[in-house]
Amino acid sequence: MDKIKLEILGLSSSQSQSGSFALVLGETPGSRRLPIIIGMFEAQAIAIEIEKIVPNRPMTHDLFKSFAHSFNYSVKEIVISDLKEGVFFAKIVCDNGMETVEIDSRPSDAIAIGIRFDAPIYTYEKIMSEAGIVLSDEKEDEDISELKKPVEKSSSPGSSSTPTSKSDFDKLKNMPMDKLNELLDKMIQSEDYEKAAKIRDEINRRN
Repeated sequence: MDKIKLEILGLSSSQSQSGSFALVLGETPGSRRLPIIIGMFEAQAIAIEIEKIVPNRPMTHDLFKSFAHSFNYSVKEIVISDLKEGVFFAKIVCDNGMETVEIDSRPSDAIAIGIRFDAPIYTYEKIMSEAGIVLSDEKEDEDISELKKPVEKSSSPGSSSTPTSKSDFDKLKNMPMDKLNELLDKMIQSEDYEKAAKIRDEINRRN
């Protein structure tokens, strides 16, 4: 059965399920989109790897990568393999050079792991035909623009001193490196990965 390659187009807050996120995968080449509703933890795990942010301690999906490397396994590909009663199923295809193993997984976990190995993502035509959507050019541009916006995190008490606006982030340029690193740790600990990414970019710019 021929496989269809997918790419991650973005994450957005789910309008249908509170506390959930829509992971949107796009057919390449093609115009169909495959939205999958995932949990907050998995959405964060995908987002921080896309942004290349390193947490203070390994997350669950980072642990899987370390465990696999310890036994000389790599992830060859991720396959969104089935759709039953509205529930997506996936497989993590692993290889150690001598044998290939397929591990059953939720798509969210599979993709969070797969991007840590730079593994391609695939699905099958029957799934795209059943669950894929095709956007008009105008609607597609609008929706993809929205999807590419970072997911906003609600501000919490005591966070007013943290840079949030463009003018606030301009102040990062004048911060000493030790303060930037302290602020980066604070944002990672509070799981505010949007601000962490901006601070990380400023640190990388100086190195």
